[in-house]
Amino acid sequence: MTITSPHLGSSEAWTDAKLLYALEEVVEKELNRHLKVTKDWMPHEYVPWSDGRNFPGFFEDGEAWDPQQSKVTDIGRIALVVNLLTEDNLPSYHHEIATLFGRNGAWGTWVHRWTAEEGRHGIVMRDYLLASRAVDPDKLEAFRMQHMSEGFESDNSHSMLHSVAYVAFQELATRISHRNTGHQSGDPVCDRMLARIAQDENLHMIFYRNLLAAAFEIAPDQTMQAVRDVVVNFRMPGHGMPGFERMAAQMAIGGVYNLRIHHDDVLSPVIRFLKIMDIDGLGPEGRKAQEELGLFMNGLDSEARKFDERLAARAARMAARKG
Repeated sequence: MTITSPHLGSSEAWTDAKLLYALEEVVEKELNRHLKVTKDWMPHEYVPWSDGRNFPGFFEDGEAWDPQQSKVTDIGRIALVVNLLTEDNLPSYHHEIATLFGRNGAWGTWVHRWTAEEGRHGIVMRDYLLASRAVDPDKLEAFRMQHMSEGFESDNSHSMLHSVAYVAFQELATRISHRNTGHQSGDPVCDRMLARIAQDENLHMIFYRNLLAAAFEIAPDQTMQAVRDVVVNFRMPGHGMPGFERMAAQMAIGGVYNLRIHHDDVLSPVIRFLKIMDIDGLGPEGRKAQEELGLFMNGLDSEARKFDERLAARAARMAARKG
């Protein structure tokens, strides 16, 4: 199936202001759809409060944290810390999108609604981690202070199209990361909590994915270039946290998030749903970006295959040692 989209000439680039105005009606439509299908939920209902007890400090009966108290697996603990620290930077994310999208009209209503929904995620995750004693609370707070004190600046804040393209993929990546963390956690309570968070992330992804589809109709060349840039240079928003590379490597080996998951479960579904590789009628720069995107995806698939092979070889070595 081929999609043909009318567009401005390549020399008549859309400015952010014009795109924001042109997409306002789509944002309002998607906002109304989102509010109809989303369901409010209470973070405190997902926390095992009866497992909680005092930590040392002001309480004489405070009990120090010990790894043996945790119900989650080692990989679950690592992924939970990464996921929570990512959520902790919500003030920076709000600042970025409020600056790009504005605080008025449908755009502003969405920005504030999205922020309010995302706020639940950090609340429930931290409450779960502390009540269940899944992680060292002192280290968790030290990580939070360090991560937030360094600030956050998106790789994609130079245009609203780049921002929309990024979150269309990133919200899906976050959903996948939360779901896989729950599956790998070893704790049904944790799995249930992260499944609830993942539902929100999926609805956020649908909002931005549909907005990206509308952007392709209005400014296909610029949107294609933005998608190309985002996909080729994609990084998760928590990349600046202390020890991220080491933790990301452990999460990759543990099956929470790796190249194969990134290619198959995050990038490919969005590209396929929007039929990005089938869009016709592009100008020279749009066609170039489309071709480069296809080449990158093929290369990423090859890299993911190599990763799969290394992972299988590692598993075989570990099995041989146990045998």
